[in-house]
Amino acid sequence: MEFSINHPILFVLAGVIIAAVLGQSVYFLVKALRRAKEIGMDMGKVKKIMRTAAIFTIMPAVAIVISVMTLSKSLGLPLPWLRLSVVGNLSYETIAASNALNAMGFTFGSSDGIGAREYVTIAFVMTISIMVGIWLVPLVCKKVLSGMNRIENRDKRWGDLLQASLFIGMISAFLGYVFCDVSSVFKGETYGLIPVLVMMVSAVVMALAGLLMKKTKIRAISDYALPVSLILGMASAIPLTAWLG
Repeated sequence: MEFSINHPILFVLAGVIIAAVLGQSVYFLVKALRRAKEIGMDMGKVKKIMRTAAIFTIMPAVAIVISVMTLSKSLGLPLPWLRLSVVGNLSYETIAASNALNAMGFTFGSSDGIGAREYVTIAFVMTISIMVGIWLVPLVCKKVLSGMNRIENRDKRWGDLLQASLFIGMISAFLGYVFCDVSSVFKGETYGLIPVLVMMVSAVVMALAGLLMKKTKIRAISDYALPVSLILGMASAIPLTAWLG
């Protein structure tokens, strides 16, 4: 049987796993509603919260769909659909898939030459890498949290600085990927500027959302700021690529 990155069997396998995850979500939703009734919560408020939460998931869901489409050119639909429906995000998945493809001599954005062996390797890299964080939580996070709490209790200012440093360190890892090809400008190539400009577009949109929220006092803007900046940033990559090549 000839391998295809969009083979029906792959859709079935991904669908079974996603259905199991959705089943868990429905199970805990029902349990939460029953518990809310037992403790006498206002069901009118509970239903309002459910409606609000459902509405606020629309924009992030659109961003996820775009992310799936972005990855599907190289990996087909089943694998990105599975990864971004369970555990994963576009930034991580793109980096992991791109590194795996480059290591095997392929180019991200094309599925030419990708067979079953290469596909399994890419899926393995994307899955195992992100699971490291899950494994580390029970092993080291309790000790790390205890250490941070001791520092914060001793000096709250140093505790805040430590948390900010950890966050900046995480962001820096992704910034390195954004700026890694900027040196191509010195070789007469401009493709390395595309991710930098895309990031700048997203940053400008996020800043405008913050100013708009400050002016209008509409708190709901903060719920849509991230997905909107993500979508507009990715959309800007199309004219930027056509311009810079």
